[in-house]
Amino acid sequence: MWIDTHCHLDAPEFDADRDAVVARAKAAGVDMLVLPAVAVSNFDTVRELAHQHQLSYALGIHPLCVDEANEADLDTLAAALKAHADDPRLVAVGEIGLDHFVPGLDREKQERFYMAQLKLARAAGLPVLLHVRRSADAVLKGLRRHEGVGGIAHAFNGSAQQADEFVKRGLRLGFGGAMTFDRANQIRERLLAVPETAPVMETDAPDIPPHWLYRTAEQRAAGEVTGRNEPAELPRIAQTLAELRGWTTEQAAEQTRANAFAALPRLAALMAG
Repeated sequence: MWIDTHCHLDAPEFDADRDAVVARAKAAGVDMLVLPAVAVSNFDTVRELAHQHQLSYALGIHPLCVDEANEADLDTLAAALKAHADDPRLVAVGEIGLDHFVPGLDREKQERFYMAQLKLARAAGLPVLLHVRRSADAVLKGLRRHEGVGGIAHAFNGSAQQADEFVKRGLRLGFGGAMTFDRANQIRERLLAVPETAPVMETDAPDIPPHWLYRTAEQRAAGEVTGRNEPAELPRIAQTLAELRGWTTEQAAEQTRANAFAALPRLAALMAG
């Protein structure tokens, strides 16, 4: 029923109960997760998890991991994309993109890796999962230089104009736990304004928890455990989308599923098989 288009199932936060996390997701009606890699060190892990649990995966180098990466890692990515080109569970290149929020990162190196990975995605005929944090204009600039690359702008929180630009280029926009907060005005405005063919659902688990799992700094200091997000939360998160758009739960599930298939074409064939 639901597709979580962005879940870091390989994260250490899931080491103790990963199988149970997947079981809870499927019991909640989340029948597909997309597992993006973040560095060459977890390429094999996300692929193996996808095959073990009948899920899907993406291969790429995350902008927050670029500083520790070297040029040979791009060759490793190219080789992996070639080696697994016929794997139906490989649905995208990702997570790639640009991060202009975290201070001290090498932006020039980020851009070099981003451009190189867009080129690899286009050569492989695969869409991309884009990290777009305070960097939408720069990310769009890269897309304009690599025409024909589609995919998803993950955790979208840009302006109306930026949303329009991504949508015009055929990309979908990822929405998750952040939109459940009452003060998430910009995200909610974007969600209301974009075409119905634009939004896809995601959790970014274990990160970006919805409001009912979030713990403030004071709560954490008092010893309360930070709420770990997981894909089973997706249907409840999606209620915010349904309410804002005036959709039923079934309409929200059907539309975001269709949007995910459009963004990641291999998913449709994979889930039809």
